[in-house]
Amino acid sequence: MEKKESFINQIGRARRAEFAIETLIRTLGFSSIGFVLLIFFFLLREGLPVFFEVRPGNLFSTQWYPTFDLYGTLPLILGSVLVTVTAVAIALPLGVATAVFVREVAPGWAREVLKPMIEVLAGIPSVVLGFFGMTLVAPLIRETLRVPTGLTAFTGALLLAYMALPTIISVAEDALDAVPKGYRDAALAMGATRWQTIWRVVVPAARSGIVTAVMLGMGRAIGETMAVMMVTGNAARMPLTADSLLRPVRTMTATIAAEMGEVAQGSVHYHALFGIGIVLFLLTFLINLAAASTIFKKRRRGGLR
Repeated sequence: MEKKESFINQIGRARRAEFAIETLIRTLGFSSIGFVLLIFFFLLREGLPVFFEVRPGNLFSTQWYPTFDLYGTLPLILGSVLVTVTAVAIALPLGVATAVFVREVAPGWAREVLKPMIEVLAGIPSVVLGFFGMTLVAPLIRETLRVPTGLTAFTGALLLAYMALPTIISVAEDALDAVPKGYRDAALAMGATRWQTIWRVVVPAARSGIVTAVMLGMGRAIGETMAVMMVTGNAARMPLTADSLLRPVRTMTATIAAEMGEVAQGSVHYHALFGIGIVLFLLTFLINLAAASTIFKKRRRGGLR
């Protein structure tokens, strides 16, 4: 009888502990969502006034000179898009190829060495990379490409591609690792070579994970501040010419970081910077939403099949 009561008490304690853990996890999950909503509401509170204080024609013009009451955000938006898209275009093939090498080609001992090294690269401070870009990459680009200055959009794209690579490689490698071994065995049994199996079976099967890797890498690139501010020249110009990659640009994040400490709280310039933050938040949200919807559609089609 005593053993039975002891067993019942143990079950009761286990259930109470399980309930406490579930409650803690649920609270933390809702708290993270709440923090994101609070940040968004704070951006709206501080940034929405600019849409009433500045005319739309001025707010979406091609000139950003707050000293002269010119708050054109188009150069900043296009500058961010140019640097981010170029960085992703550089990092995507390199990242996927590296992930394929680490997962499918490299021997076991090399994989155990390469994976930690790749993850360590993500921990390098962005200001260190920015200093590296200013002192080494920018002069090299200026001398090699014969341009007036090495502080260009291309320089920023190179650094952002390097910063996005660890994320893309790690997530893409995990996606490749999740592909069932049966896929590889079936392709090899049908006479496919090793490379045909990798590029025509394994990589397409891991496509949703690779899209997620690109999404995370793009999020890292578009939200980067210090490195971009140090190497892109910070010139608020419209990057619409053929040589825009080899000219200075200014991104939204660099503008906020460079000017937020100098504005008077509550001024039009202050609200304009928070307005840029709202635009940046919405762009990031739309990118994530597009990637998530793509993954959902592919999974749904796979389920229907």
